[in-house]
Amino acid sequence: MTLVGIVPAGGSGERLGAQRPKAFVVLAGRAMLEWSVEVLQGVCDRVIVAVPASASASATAESVVGGSSRSKSVRNAVHAAPEASVYVIHDAARPLVTEELVRRCVEALGEGVDGAIAAAPVADTIKQADGRGRVVSTLERSSLWAVQTPQVFRADALRTALDADAATLAAATDDASLVEAGGGRVDVVESRDENFKVTTALDLRMAEAVLGERC
Repeated sequence: MTLVGIVPAGGSGERLGAQRPKAFVVLAGRAMLEWSVEVLQGVCDRVIVAVPASASASATAESVVGGSSRSKSVRNAVHAAPEASVYVIHDAARPLVTEELVRRCVEALGEGVDGAIAAAPVADTIKQADGRGRVVSTLERSSLWAVQTPQVFRADALRTALDADAATLAAATDDASLVEAGGGRVDVVESRDENFKVTTALDLRMAEAVLGERC
């Protein structure tokens, strides 16, 4: 297999209070995206970062200009790496990913499986509410998963899924939903809450604390 890692890095960083794209905020002495790039480079044959037109990736990674949506950014990176047999997509804002988790996702691409995604079992009770905030049902949490990245796909399945109109790509919350919509099979690979997404200043401090323990 030829594994190509893709790191979408177009988040604005507004909720962090940053004056730069989130992926380039300094985390434990490095740009946040570098933590993810380093891990993917330990597993993949090639890593491509999709960045805003006004930015550039670190010297350790290739870059392409991202699109107006996350999925368009992924598509741009996919087009830049036609040799891939498997794409490994990981958010720059999840800097605590490990090589072990990436490898487990890749290994989960068994026969008949189009994608494998990291996810954590939902621990909280989940309520569904209407537009007025009134609870209409309580969901059975034993079958619910909080989806993370990496998300790993067979190349043909992802390319087909990304061949969609702009509105569909803009509405997609993750790449797996596009593959699922096309009838592809996507399996869950159990992850841990530690692989959280850095969104707020508190998240940033928590990530720094964890990385400090690892180093």
